[in-house]
Amino acid sequence: MNSAIRNKLQRKFKMRGYTIKFEALSEFQRFLIHFPGAEDEALDILLEEIRRRPLKSSVLDKEPVQKVVSLLLETNTAAEGLTGNGCESSAQPMGIIDAFDFPKFRYDPIKKLFHEYKAKPPIHGDASAKATLYKDRFLLLFQKLSRDPHFSTPVFDSDISDYGSCQISTIQSLVGQTGKKWVMGLISQLEDGHFYLEDLTAAVEVDLSDARITTGFFSENTIVLAEGEMLLNGIFKVKTCGFPPLEDREKSVTMFSGIDFFGSGSLTKEETRRLAELEKEAVNDMFVILSDVWLDNEDTMENLKTIFSGYENEHVVPSLFVFMGNFCSRPCNLSFNSYSSLRSQFGKLGKMIADHQRLKEHSGFLFIPGPDDVGPSNVLPRCLLPKYVTEELQNYIPNAAFLSNPCRIKFYTQEIVFFRQDMLYRMRRSCLMPPSNEETSDPFEHLVATITHQSHLCPLPLSVQPIIWNFDHCLHLYPTPHTIVLGDRSEQKAFNYTGITCFNPGSFSNDNTFAAYRPCSREVELSAL
Repeated sequence: MNSAIRNKLQRKFKMRGYTIKFEALSEFQRFLIHFPGAEDEALDILLEEIRRRPLKSSVLDKEPVQKVVSLLLETNTAAEGLTGNGCESSAQPMGIIDAFDFPKFRYDPIKKLFHEYKAKPPIHGDASAKATLYKDRFLLLFQKLSRDPHFSTPVFDSDISDYGSCQISTIQSLVGQTGKKWVMGLISQLEDGHFYLEDLTAAVEVDLSDARITTGFFSENTIVLAEGEMLLNGIFKVKTCGFPPLEDREKSVTMFSGIDFFGSGSLTKEETRRLAELEKEAVNDMFVILSDVWLDNEDTMENLKTIFSGYENEHVVPSLFVFMGNFCSRPCNLSFNSYSSLRSQFGKLGKMIADHQRLKEHSGFLFIPGPDDVGPSNVLPRCLLPKYVTEELQNYIPNAAFLSNPCRIKFYTQEIVFFRQDMLYRMRRSCLMPPSNEETSDPFEHLVATITHQSHLCPLPLSVQPIIWNFDHCLHLYPTPHTIVLGDRSEQKAFNYTGITCFNPGSFSNDNTFAAYRPCSREVELSAL
């Protein structure tokens, strides 16, 4: 390491309160040689990662630096594997984030800011973790609602419409009150056949029989805004019921600037501007997304070969192929005893890809497990597919990436969420009342409205879809991403909702349907063989 870089390194770290031991310098050198001509940017990334670590001392010796350097180099290698189409910029155009690496934030309603949890939470949480799950969901939506002009408290004699003067009352304050009130709460069934609204203060039984509802699926565990009045028998009679309003993504990002909710790393304004310019030039980048890819089905494998051959002959091959489960035509549960067969089927897929040389060299391949794939349980988030099953495929395609369900991709400035679950069927079965047809009768549009307004990918009762209590934040959608890919067994659909692109590529093995997505223009091409 030359003296100029060493002096710059020591100066940057000293400005942030760190002292570097001589033994750690070799680790810094090992990191910087991977970024010729971009040492300053690399140092900033390294500093940011060290800042996040719970260090025992401000004196940096070899061991903590070695761990951070190894982690960053592994991440960089994975990102390069996914961006095999080549990029002349030193900035990585694409980053992938596994669910178990998502950052966890909790909102403090007193200080009105988010606190990040540095330590990784345990998989098996205690009893309080379940209550915290609901509290975090409630506060996430409440902090957005508190900024909405329609529900904020009027200031003195300011001009505000009758609708705009709606103030949210706590459920505890409803006792002894008369007249119309607005409350925000989570729908729960504390007694069989009796539904309640709960907030952080109390719970009240509600009568939803005559409620006028907005677009979406209303089930247990969903958080709603309800207008109504207390009856003499202590029941809150609901007249109007809807989801908390959406907040514009830019407003959320500006409000909490500098916080990396997505998990891809914080960027300066200059870096964001540079990536936005590069994104405009990436007109040839395309993602091909297939869901329900049954590798044990001969017709599916033949159709895959047709797709690979078609894209192999294109002038520009896709940047990324995303394969979403299920990868087997029958559930991989306790009665499933064909793991060796599934392993060889993944190997056949790897050989099929390797036979298409241009795809192997210039495209990335991402695999996301489905609800019935092999894994420890059907709980969300689901971990990546076991190495035993995917090892033969990786022998053919070393740059193939296997991630959790859900997972995230950062493409330049765009944030894309992938989620594979048969949500439409489950949400319709869990509805407490038929969805409203005033604005739309399309079930997929109701589903999109539900998950975006709830800021959660799976707002179902835990009895219907179990979720790891300490990792419920992996399903949060805040700030709202640019694109949400909902792999579902139902009919393929695409819907742009308040600027959020949402689509279901369909079931490839059942309907021969898939989707092509161009992130530069955010265009979705629903395709079929």
